[in-house]
Amino acid sequence: MASARAALLLRRQCLGAAAANPYLFSGHGLRYRKLEVILTTTIDKLGKAGEVVKVAPGHFRNHLMPKMLAVPNMDKFAILIQEQRKLYQREEEVVKEVTKEDDDARLQEERLKQYQTAAKRLDNALLVLRRFISTGNELRTPVTKDEIVSEVARQLNINIHPDNLHLPSALSSLGEFELPLRLPQDIPRPEGKLQWTLNVKIRRK
Repeated sequence: MASARAALLLRRQCLGAAAANPYLFSGHGLRYRKLEVILTTTIDKLGKAGEVVKVAPGHFRNHLMPKMLAVPNMDKFAILIQEQRKLYQREEEVVKEVTKEDDDARLQEERLKQYQTAAKRLDNALLVLRRFISTGNELRTPVTKDEIVSEVARQLNINIHPDNLHLPSALSSLGEFELPLRLPQDIPRPEGKLQWTLNVKIRRK
């Protein structure tokens, strides 16, 4: 609304100045005389919005001024153009070019957030495995690191590398186990917690 009002005011003042100022029409009959005008919008092969350019009087009178593409190069019009351009500043803002470094930093930040989310899910989860036993609490077949990694992907829908799980030897008995996770150091750990862990419970099948 404000921009439309500014444009209307600019048009009225421009037309009024044209009628009162013989300078604007002094080019009648002079073939090569040029007028200095201020462009209100960017025109190909002529100039950018806000620039002062020289044009033929007839071109300004018949084409540029009726369409409000340019105004006379006078102080009051220069001020009006500046105010009007402020209203359209958002439209004319140049989008900052995203550099490779910015893109890499953004990807790194997103990846870190994904790792942290996955680490929290692993730390709060209870992975349950069912196995046959032989005697007492001993398992017929020990649970290996690869089996646990596979069950994490199946039950928790999280893919981890075997190196992320600290398991010196296979689990060979029923019970609950807290297995340390080897995750990147830059993943923030919960307050009071020294490392991320995965809780595994092996039950009788």
